[in-house]
Amino acid sequence: MTAAIGTRPPAHGLRILRVEVAEGLRAIVREPTALFFSVLFPVGFYALFTTIFGGQQGFVAGLPYAATNLATFGAFGVVSVMLMNPGTAVAEDRTRGWLRVKKVSAVPIGTTIAAKVIAALPYAVAVMLAFSAVSLLVAGPVLEFGSWTRLMVALLVGSLPFALLSLAVGFVLSAGASAAVLNAVLLPMAVASGLWFPLEMMPPFVQNLAPLLPTYHLSRLALAQLTGADAGVHVVALLISTAVAAALSGWAYRNLRV
Repeated sequence: MTAAIGTRPPAHGLRILRVEVAEGLRAIVREPTALFFSVLFPVGFYALFTTIFGGQQGFVAGLPYAATNLATFGAFGVVSVMLMNPGTAVAEDRTRGWLRVKKVSAVPIGTTIAAKVIAALPYAVAVMLAFSAVSLLVAGPVLEFGSWTRLMVALLVGSLPFALLSLAVGFVLSAGASAAVLNAVLLPMAVASGLWFPLEMMPPFVQNLAPLLPTYHLSRLALAQLTGADAGVHVVALLISTAVAAALSGWAYRNLRV
């Protein structure tokens, strides 16, 4: 009897998750400036480079730049959304005192973190659809539907550690400070991972640094969906990154000052 009373039914947990996801979506929309730049900046960059180089042959498996850019700039796009939006949203929640309410109500930490990550996914999907539309308009159909679908799934699933890292920062810093710190992390990682320019064009020290960055492994996982290359090491690297980021976000939430 005691065990039955103390155990919450799964439906109760799902209801809490739905409420948390809805709140997460509203929190992101409340920050239109961050959303504007995290979505339109990557799409604008992709449109520029695809217009200039889209029809040329790239460095990867003889694929045109329009196809490889969809993988590398796609990685930048989903990382930009997943790294910037959840963190600034929870930082704003902390400033408004909403996180204090959650801690008092004893909402499970896993539910809160999962909801914030899930709430950011629609915006990552929107970025990838915008990239795909630009690619079709500028260079035509450069990918088969199967390759495009695998690419989408790989980028969305592979972006999870960046959302968790974003939450860890947002649980600690203010909204303004979170945006500054996350931008300071995002832009150097994008350049050093070859998301804007092929790594073959980079200095040797950048090429040596790239495999240490999760953004590099996400872009290589994405490219592997187009080339059929083995992506095992990149999957392992992203799983490790996810575990570390999840531990950091959990620690930051448990030690939250509200």
